[in-house]
Amino acid sequence: MAGGASEGKSKRPSNTAFKQQRLRAWQPLLTPKSVLPTFFVIGIVFAPIGGWLLWASQRVNEVRIDYTNCDKLGGALQGLSSDLYEYHMYGVDSASIAPPQQSYDGDSRTCTISFAMPKDLEPGVFLYYRLTNFYQNHRRYTRSFDVDQLKGEARPVKELQSGDCSPLDVHTEGGKSKPYYPCGLIANSVFNDTIQQPVLTNPSGNQEVGTYSMSEKGIAWSSDAKRFNPSKYKASDVLAPPNWWARYPGGNYTDGLPDLATDEHLMVWMRTAGLPTFRKLYMKNTDDVMKSGIYQVKVVMNYDTRSFGGTKSIVISTTSFIGGRNPVLGIAFIVVGGLCVLLGCIFAIRHLYRPRRLGDHTYLSWNQQVASGLADASTSGRGAAAAAAAAPARSNGASLGERLRRRA
Repeated sequence: MAGGASEGKSKRPSNTAFKQQRLRAWQPLLTPKSVLPTFFVIGIVFAPIGGWLLWASQRVNEVRIDYTNCDKLGGALQGLSSDLYEYHMYGVDSASIAPPQQSYDGDSRTCTISFAMPKDLEPGVFLYYRLTNFYQNHRRYTRSFDVDQLKGEARPVKELQSGDCSPLDVHTEGGKSKPYYPCGLIANSVFNDTIQQPVLTNPSGNQEVGTYSMSEKGIAWSSDAKRFNPSKYKASDVLAPPNWWARYPGGNYTDGLPDLATDEHLMVWMRTAGLPTFRKLYMKNTDDVMKSGIYQVKVVMNYDTRSFGGTKSIVISTTSFIGGRNPVLGIAFIVVGGLCVLLGCIFAIRHLYRPRRLGDHTYLSWNQQVASGLADASTSGRGAAAAAAAAPARSNGASLGERLRRRA
């Protein structure tokens, strides 16, 4: 019994090809005949693909206008400096486009942005807001929401306090605690500037002054929309997050809870960005051409970017088959293709001038050691022969001197 108890279960892996490492494998021989064509093929394929991607990116039309400091302006339109806007219009010289202008109405907190659209933009046309220096990828920030609460569950105070929404999980006042709905840092910091639709104010030709209609529906991913459902909370049982109190005074939902299942701006915001500079879709038009002319966009400024040292901009852009404007992808393909061709040429020249025969035994490590040993032995052998030749002479000289001393 004792012996049987002391014998543990065998830890030997089962006798299978995978666990015993008997799977078939292929180790290619890296010879010039296989390596050089690989370099040239990669270079020949990647370089044209990179050029194609770069060409597609350059055909994307885009205008970006920074309005961070618009609230410091007066009521009259003022031109912007060149570092506050950027045009990328295919076939149009950006230097010939007049700078955008901005003005601010302090009573309504509205920034008016006037800008030129030098050419017609084919659908779809997308309007984004762009933020800088906002780290949505911080680990604590990305986890700061409650999945079940967004799905509509009425999560109690204790469950929220033990979750990931801290420090914006519940509001305690007078010994009573109420959950924040929605809880967490992400929902609390949602972008809340109101961007109105572009208005054509100076049409060309026979066009009429009017609004370029853009929709705020369909801007969120369908997979994100499935995460949100109407809440089972009562409006009196919860409070709005602190940054929402300008919209809901005191945090009270007096007109009922907001339906997060239809709030696509919140859905877009809740998909956190991976870099501190990012843009998020605000509205779009996938049917109509945006005619050339002078447009005005009014923005009600509520979102504070100065607190984290960031900026905010509007971006109007078209797309291509690779998405928005992204020259980095095409440049990366071109660089990789060029490096492969360059390395292929270097290795080919090296092989032509100093070829190396496959399987040459002289390059084996032990052969290198034997060769060096023979060289050392040859050197030491010559030294020993010279010493042996000199030894009799020294002994003969010593014996002659000894005989002379005896005779004396």
